[in-house]
Amino acid sequence: MTDQSEWTGKVGNVWADEWRRTDRSFGPVTERLLQVAQATPFAQALDIGCGAGEISVDLAKGAPSSRVLGVDISDALLDVARARSSDLPNLRFELADAASWMAGEAEKPDLLVSRHGVMFFAEPGAAFAHIRAQSAAGARLVFSCFRERGENEWARELASVVPSDGDTLPDPDAPGPFAFGRQERVTHLLAQAGWTDIAFEAVDYGMVAGQGGDAVADALSYFQRIGPIARAAAALEPSTKDAMLERLLALLEGHHRDGEVSLPAACWIVTARAPA
Repeated sequence: MTDQSEWTGKVGNVWADEWRRTDRSFGPVTERLLQVAQATPFAQALDIGCGAGEISVDLAKGAPSSRVLGVDISDALLDVARARSSDLPNLRFELADAASWMAGEAEKPDLLVSRHGVMFFAEPGAAFAHIRAQSAAGARLVFSCFRERGENEWARELASVVPSDGDTLPDPDAPGPFAFGRQERVTHLLAQAGWTDIAFEAVDYGMVAGQGGDAVADALSYFQRIGPIARAAAALEPSTKDAMLERLLALLEGHHRDGEVSLPAACWIVTARAPA
């Protein structure tokens, strides 16, 4: 499971290298997240865990008279974000953890948005309370996160090809991709942190892992760079790794349709509001 601290090292560097394929994998989530975020005009937006900057860039392009700030703890990802947004004067990026970021007097956000960037907080309740305290009165919070592991077929299928060591599944509430899968837990965390008008929209989508003339090979190489397959491969003996990759290849071939490899995924779009 990816720990928040890993984003400052090797994991963050790999995600920076793979930003194009990662953005592609989130396509439908990004589209819906932006629709919800941009439904109401904003003056100052904060993109939490902005990564390589896709959400920040789209927000800044869509509202040129508004200001957008993206924060992340990975230097490598922020380098990519800055390179792809050099022509946007209303957008800037800052190396910071949103859980401790302090807003300047003129930059209290009235829109806070995050694409799968809030599930890694070590202390999520405290983080959401701090973020609310840095926000403008009545600010809107809009973020996406995976639903529970059991609802995400991509996670179950990828786990099925990794050799089992007999360990039980990790704590579902521990920081990681599925930490906010349970609607009840997220509602409790946000309410305790002072957020109101909490709502959830379920989004089911195809996570695109490979495309093009050899979509299966594209997906195979992508999963060897990002996620549970990559983590397992780094720790396996060559023969065991090869057998795992054979199983992965068969799985991906089973999801190959019309030049695309897509695995079923399930997430929430969560909205809330700071007190006016």
